[in-house]
Amino acid sequence: MKSVLVVCIGNICRSPMGEALIAAAMPHLRVSSAGIGALVGQPADAVARELMAERGLNIESHRARQLTNLMCQEADLILAMDEEQRLHINQRHPLTRGKLFRLGEVARVDIPDPYRLGRPAFEQALQLIDDGAAAWAERIRKLS
Repeated sequence: MKSVLVVCIGNICRSPMGEALIAAAMPHLRVSSAGIGALVGQPADAVARELMAERGLNIESHRARQLTNLMCQEADLILAMDEEQRLHINQRHPLTRGKLFRLGEVARVDIPDPYRLGRPAFEQALQLIDDGAAAWAERIRKLS
């Protein structure tokens, strides 16, 4: 396993936080993120940047990117935030079969979108993202 792609909708809230957490936990992996309806070129949401900074992780340089076939091809593992996104990606990018899962797959949870819902919603999403990132890091270590 060499690369992980984290996906949400706009690529400004959940997936940049997931990207940062997985990259910190697994520094030997190439970790990136994208959105299925990306706000292309936009920075990560201010609350997401603040929460990551509180954990010593800097996502200030993040800019939203649209999910592409090439990204799906190149990633060894693709992690979506919920079942609806997973199905959407699977339909649009059939070559993701077998390597596309939810970030919260191990705990069998979807990670709700905190966009424009305030800091408490971001904190809740971040806890689920953190739990998912830790579970995937453990699984990846066992495969290595």
